[in-house]
Amino acid sequence: MREKYIELMEKTLSAYSEDHITRYFGDVKKGGLKEHGFPRLASDIGILIAHGRRHDLLPIFLDMMEFCCKSIPVVNAANDFSVREVVGCICEIEESGVVDPERIARWKGYLSTIDPYTCYDIFTRFHEKNWAIFTCVSELFRQNMGLCRAEEFIDTQLASQFQWIDENGMYMDNSGNVHHHMNYDLVPRGLFVMLLNAGYRGKYYKKIDDILRRAALLTLKMQSPNGEIAFGGRSNQFLYNEEWMIVIYEYEARRYVREGNFELSGVFKAAAKRALDVTEHWLSLYPIRHIKNRFPTETKFGCEDYAYFDKYMITVASNLHDAYLVCDDSIPTPEIKDHTPQIFMTSEHFHKLFVKAAGYGIEFDFNADPHYDASGLGRIQKEGAPSTACMAVPCPKDPIFTVDLEKPIALSFAPGIMCDGEWKFATDPDVGYKLVDSFKTDSTAKVNVLCRFDKECVSTSYTVGADGISIEVSGSEKIAYMLPAFYFDGEAYTDIIHDGCVLSVSYKGWVCRYTSSAPIIGTEKVGANRNGHYKQFITSDNESVSIHIEIFKSSN
Repeated sequence: MREKYIELMEKTLSAYSEDHITRYFGDVKKGGLKEHGFPRLASDIGILIAHGRRHDLLPIFLDMMEFCCKSIPVVNAANDFSVREVVGCICEIEESGVVDPERIARWKGYLSTIDPYTCYDIFTRFHEKNWAIFTCVSELFRQNMGLCRAEEFIDTQLASQFQWIDENGMYMDNSGNVHHHMNYDLVPRGLFVMLLNAGYRGKYYKKIDDILRRAALLTLKMQSPNGEIAFGGRSNQFLYNEEWMIVIYEYEARRYVREGNFELSGVFKAAAKRALDVTEHWLSLYPIRHIKNRFPTETKFGCEDYAYFDKYMITVASNLHDAYLVCDDSIPTPEIKDHTPQIFMTSEHFHKLFVKAAGYGIEFDFNADPHYDASGLGRIQKEGAPSTACMAVPCPKDPIFTVDLEKPIALSFAPGIMCDGEWKFATDPDVGYKLVDSFKTDSTAKVNVLCRFDKECVSTSYTVGADGISIEVSGSEKIAYMLPAFYFDGEAYTDIIHDGCVLSVSYKGWVCRYTSSAPIIGTEKVGANRNGHYKQFITSDNESVSIHIEIFKSSN
């Protein structure tokens, strides 16, 4: 696995041509260091050179690293992120012997002048956001290099962070938002791993290790059958997402080997491999893009303003290197299928429900942020099928990320009722969700969910098994169920066939087929998520309707 991490780091870097790197460097020299994408790029080039790769970039790397080391102590440029990466690169370069000792000593000299109370953007006397954990790792890396003493600074930063840990050990958003982001849970926990992996044994060591143990077991339940992190909130559906999960899994695999639980260690290694397969798949497509769609990079489709290519593409390589540092190759990586029935409901802070069985997995959001997602069943995936063949993430009504539709609608798999002559669906923020009960057998998992509209309740049951997902919807009057159909990924259109009670969507050799007990009607309304465009279909009947969803390989 360690060699695979380095191999995919190089594959990530191939998304940047030499002309691109030169132009990027020119822009930074002209405008000054303003953000962490450039030091990250310089560091990952250096790490690859240290591993015997990309020696053609050695001359420009030397100039880039000189510029970064000289600039970081005197400018505020998201150094909270950059210092750990620059120091990590210098460690690898020094060990490889590729760069002369005098130059390395000069770089260390620059970095030794860092004042952590002014160099970093976040110090907890003024802030409590998760950037504080980045600074802890950066300062520990500097301390390990002999450039500072960081114990007091690290413990001060860490002391502010535990208030954001929920009862499951998941890290909540601390910006005042009531909607908590799934990727922003993984990042702080991944940083906790990096802190302990780098040798932190200070005041909060046991507390952090206990948090990691507790939450990691639940992270297994939240991983989709084909390896993805859970959907929900900011910075989701980017290629770097899975790497934070891999870092956590690699750490837990080592934990359980130490404890003699080789079976559970193997489960974590297998989960890490599934997540890595997601990254490798997207990196195999040309041209390489930093988000899970095929829209041209310049359109910024699916991206927030801060999520541009030069920052988030190279982040894949950076996080792969973190996985490399944590990975123990002496631990076997078995082929373990994620088929055991699982049901997991997060705390109310994350409002997610996960149901998995027999290679299928579904994820609900009971209180979605309408700028990122839509409430309802927002993910249906099957092991081995393209993650977007059915739906990987819901479509928000008011996306804060870039889309190319003028009036997109909210889309998820959700029940609806007739209200003033129009369908009102449970994608609306004012519709309440409640998990009523749940059941598991040896091969299936079932949940019963209640949707509370203003004056009416609709009951829905979802059974997940080897033959797909069976949905039963019931209410007191005429009811409907929304069926989103994937339509366009930015490069290719799906083939949608609609006939009576059956709707089929063919994509990349796979078919997602919806079969209803009532007619399925196309509405011509469309929505968009980070993966592409979806069309809205509806099936409706009096008091009850049944739907079956299956994903299978096409026979054509």
